[in-house]
Order: sequence, then C-alpha cells, then structure tokens
Amino acid sequence: MAAEALWQDPVPLAPDSAPLPEYGAGSLADLLPTLAAGQGVPDLTVAIPELTPADRNCVFLIDGLGWEQLRAHPDEAPYLNSLLGTSRGGTGRPLTTCFPATTATSLASFGTGLAPAAHGLPGYTVRDPATGALMNQLRWKPWTEPKAWQPYPTVFQLAAEAGVHTAQVSSPTFETTPLTKIALSGGSFHGRLTGEERMDLAAEQLAAGDRSLVYTYYSEVDGKGHRFGVDSDAWRGQLMYVDRLAQRLAERLPPRTALYVTADHGMIDIPFDEESRIDFDEDWELRAGVALLGGEGRARHVYAVPGAEADVLAVWREVLGERFWVASREEAIAGGWFGRPGAMDERVYGRIGDVVAAAHDDVVITASVQEPHESAMVGMHGSMTPVEQLVPLLEVRS
Repeated sequence: MAAEALWQDPVPLAPDSAPLPEYGAGSLADLLPTLAAGQGVPDLTVAIPELTPADRNCVFLIDGLGWEQLRAHPDEAPYLNSLLGTSRGGTGRPLTTCFPATTATSLASFGTGLAPAAHGLPGYTVRDPATGALMNQLRWKPWTEPKAWQPYPTVFQLAAEAGVHTAQVSSPTFETTPLTKIALSGGSFHGRLTGEERMDLAAEQLAAGDRSLVYTYYSEVDGKGHRFGVDSDAWRGQLMYVDRLAQRLAERLPPRTALYVTADHGMIDIPFDEESRIDFDEDWELRAGVALLGGEGRARHVYAVPGAEADVLAVWREVLGERFWVASREEAIAGGWFGRPGAMDERVYGRIGDVVAAAHDDVVITASVQEPHESAMVGMHGSMTPVEQLVPLLEVRS
C-alpha cells in the first residue's frame, strides 16, 4: 500500500517519501504468515504473493541491518549484495518493518504476523494502563505476565499445530525470555553460542521435516551499531561476518528449501551535539505537563498529566514540528502508524502515548537522567525514515 494512501486528514505529518509500514501488504509482519500459508497452515493470509511456496522455509533475521545500510556496503557484504534487486542480478527487495522501528515491536510483529495495534508491543517502553508505570518491552521490566500482555498465538505455534516441523535457533540467552515466549515460541528452541553453529543447526533442522519452518537470529550488527555507529570499523566487521554466515547457511540448505534473510529495523548515527540531541531532562518546555516519557530517542511516547494533553501536543509541535512528526494518539492511530485504521485492540489503546513524536531529521530526544545508557548510544532507530523503516528481503532457493 502506498504511503500517501494512508496519510489522510487529520494527520498532516508525513511527506510522500516516508515509508509508512505496509501492514497487510508487504511489511515484516506479513512474511511468516505468507510462508506458513504456503505450507498449508490454515487461517493465515498470503500477503506477499510473489513469494513462491516451499516445503521448507528458513528466516535468518539480522538485528539492525537495514536495506539502505546493506546497499551502501557492497564490499563488506558481497554475498548479501548479490541477492539484491534485479539491477544487481538478484531478486531481493525491501520490506517495511513496523512502527516504531525497534526490536521488541518488530520481533512481536514478525513472530505473530500482527501489527503493533493488535499484539500490543507498540514501543521500546510504554505505559502499562493497569499500573501507570513504564514497561520496558525488550527487557520485560517490571515483570508483567507475558500472555496477559500479548495473548495471541505465534505463527510458529500455528505451524507446529498443523504438523510443520518448527524450530528456533538462536543464542541460549533468549530461550526463556518473555519476548521469546510471546513472539517466537512454538516447536523447539535450540541455543547455540556461535553464528557458525546456528547456521549449521538451522540447516539440520530444515532437513528434519518434510515441511519445516526454521528461524535463526544474530544480534551483534545492532549491538555494534548502537555502541560505535554504522560508520564504524566495528560495525563493518560485523557486517562482513554475517555476510559469511548467510552464505554458509545458503550452501547447506536441504532440497526444496527457501531461505529469506531479513532484519527488524535499520539504524542511523546521531552526532553528539546540542542540535542533534535534545535532552528532555534539561528542557523545561518539553517537560511541562508530561507525567511519563516513553519510547526511545527517535520514536517517543509522551504521557501527559491528566487534562494537559492538548497543551503538551501544542508545545511539542511548536518546539519539534520542523524536525519531528508529532501526532496525538488518535491521529497516529488513524494515520496507520501502528496498524491499519480500525485495527486497534482495546487493550493496546492506553499503551500508546497521548502524544507520539517520530523524528524525520537526524535528531533524537534523549533523557540523560532517566535513560543514561540509551542516551549514550551512537546508532539509533525507531522512526519512519527509509534508513530505519526499510529492511531487506533476500531470497535463496536450494
């Protein structure tokens, strides 16, 4: 779905170039349902019809590897670049991820096949309406019952129930995390420390069933990007490494297999200066009337003191309007930020900020006191710019 088709009054916020998530028509949330439907799993929709069904499907998700970063580094990732669009001899294309373009939201959408408006993880940190406290949905703090927070089954669970051999191959660290339980569980989990071990075991798991759905994951492209930036030698070294991992897995695919390489979001480096980093904790105008600051630097959920919602919206628009898209909760929902209009689950509504602010310039809203670790990061993500929103969809068939 074209971005301009979704931007209707009263949301005069995004230019035509903003790749609003294409929920239901080509977003990260549509990948697994399309693959599993092609394997005969019932009650799932083929939303990416150009993907030819395969008996065995594998998804290798590289955390933090955006489409634009990949295209900009052909020397560091020659194999992955060989799988890009027809101009480079491949069949790859970009998908939009979700909003915010952040790991917890994206993995929940990927694993459940649902938009954030339904699965209910609409940001890095969001308010829990039941307690009034901020909930970190990546680290799952404070503790919240996972199935109460996200009650829908994952695509992996639906596939396993339909007789598809289903497996996740990832770091042992993630085996018992709440995010894994609510987004990626189903079938068997196999923890392996090294990337090479994961690729080899993923290939073995694909061969273990006549119909197989296997997921494997690597996180350190994102980790090095946050710490050192996507313009660093450390980040480029990780890109070179995952390029070799993808080729290793592709060379080990059993017959009748389709491998898809994708990501959860892209990333942008933000300079350390006052123009690029607006410190909420030091800005009295932005703090006025705000009870809680959620989200992350480039995609903020702002929770107002009761009765101050309109004033907070007005001030945030006045202060940030030339550098951020700033919307009320109702405008963001109606504009399709979190899912197609009309798709909002009632339990999710109060988790979204009274005001939602998404950066379109090279700028972040930090919180040096409340979020010292996040505020010190070089690489950031979360918003709807192409560099953050577009992720690769690269295909290899055995």
